Amino acid sequence: MQLSHDELLEVERELCKRSLAQFARRAWHVLEPAAELKWGWALDAICLHLEAVTDGRITRLLMNVPPGSMKSLLTGVIWPAWEWGPRGMPEMRFVGTAHEEQLAIRDSRKCRDLIKSEWFQGLWPTELMRDLDGKKEFGNSKKGVRQARAFSSMTGVRGDRVILDDPISADNANSEAELEAARIAFTETLPTRVNNEKSAIVVVMQRLSEKDTSGVILKMGLPYVHLCIPMRFEPERRCTTSIGWTDPRTEEGELMFPERFGEQQVTELETTLGSYGTAGQLQQRPAPRGGGILKEQWYRYWTTLPALEFRTIHIDTAQKTGQENDYSVLQCWGRSIVGQAVLIDQLRGKWEAPELLTQTRAFWFKHREAHRSQLRALMIEDKVSGTGLIQTLRRESLPVIPVQRNKDKISRAHDIAPFVEAGNVLLPQDAPWLSEFLAESSSFPGGAHDDQLDPMFDALVTVQKAPATQQASVSVIPTRNPMAGRPGRR
Repeated sequence: MQLSHDELLEVERELCKRSLAQFARRAWHVLEPAAELKWGWALDAICLHLEAVTDGRITRLLMNVPPGSMKSLLTGVIWPAWEWGPRGMPEMRFVGTAHEEQLAIRDSRKCRDLIKSEWFQGLWPTELMRDLDGKKEFGNSKKGVRQARAFSSMTGVRGDRVILDDPISADNANSEAELEAARIAFTETLPTRVNNEKSAIVVVMQRLSEKDTSGVILKMGLPYVHLCIPMRFEPERRCTTSIGWTDPRTEEGELMFPERFGEQQVTELETTLGSYGTAGQLQQRPAPRGGGILKEQWYRYWTTLPALEFRTIHIDTAQKTGQENDYSVLQCWGRSIVGQAVLIDQLRGKWEAPELLTQTRAFWFKHREAHRSQLRALMIEDKVSGTGLIQTLRRESLPVIPVQRNKDKISRAHDIAPFVEAGNVLLPQDAPWLSEFLAESSSFPGGAHDDQLDPMFDALVTVQKAPATQQASVSVIPTRNPMAGRPGRR
């Protein structure tokens, strides 16, 4: 028996009412008409837990999933539309928030577009208010509202559903100040943004730090149902939640979403992110950030200088010259023709301003003609004693580039760690100062000094920003520790 058009519509309404996942599949053509939908069990898991919020079985939900898991689309776009339409709850008020207001507005706009679409209106006619129909905020004739706010600025809004999507960015996840600001916003502001005791808070994010919002929830023992889906299955961390859901995987290392992220793509992600990024963003178990950021075994070594594209000199100047203060450090770095960072030479000492100027001049002229590759510039932090050095060298017509450091040192270390871990930093095996350099790097940030690391961080940023020109092989020593057996290792 063939169903009529009206009967087919009724079947579709019923399927969508029963299942958020079914609604999401059918809404896909409205949201992403040019893209193929790839669906997996992890998406079903997210939908099941959001359904439990709708049914009142969960009022506090924390979902930790890797990037690319459709978490924002499902939680901030499709779920609100599902409640307003198929579930017959148009009075629900949603507040969507993220670390950047534009991200929250993006999801609000998509939700509005979905609800206004011909497909949605044909099945669930919903009258939107003409005087409340913006990208940042829109409402319907049943008093339902969908609002978008930055996580740091939620004053004046309340909701039956407060959705917190990625409260901190990956770029700021190593900043103690940013983590503390997120903690304060989550513990002191967000709980006051719900309408009543039946209102729900949904936090959906990738893990970035032990001190991120998920870490705060877990450490404080807050009553959140925790859905945690790592990219690769770890049997000892199998997730089971209060609604009866259990991670269905059985094999160690089994992928979360092979339909979208296959083995080759995940392996590439792991290489790009490095061990810290992989542990947090992919596996949802951020490693402690207290020390050992740069592992000694990650460095490689050269005995014959590789072919170089260019060289730069990077200088970190100490503020004072007392016994307890850091040193001033001058380093000459090169970028190899395969994009590696090669440390060529280093000079380190405690010098007053006149002597620092003398040492800098000598270091520049020493390396200016020492190699056939171009020596491009002197790069000096534009701060305290470095500012005076920059001004003097510019008057002498040397190619000086002032450096502004806009992140704390620990954040900068984490930024470059994947590049080091991938074996892209080459050190001179026979340098007399190598032992101290490795000791300082391995003990950071808990060591007595870190002056040799600042110019290295600047150099690695410079090397990574330069475009690759060609590919070739170079002779390096990849794994042997050249300091093994040497006296004086700490």
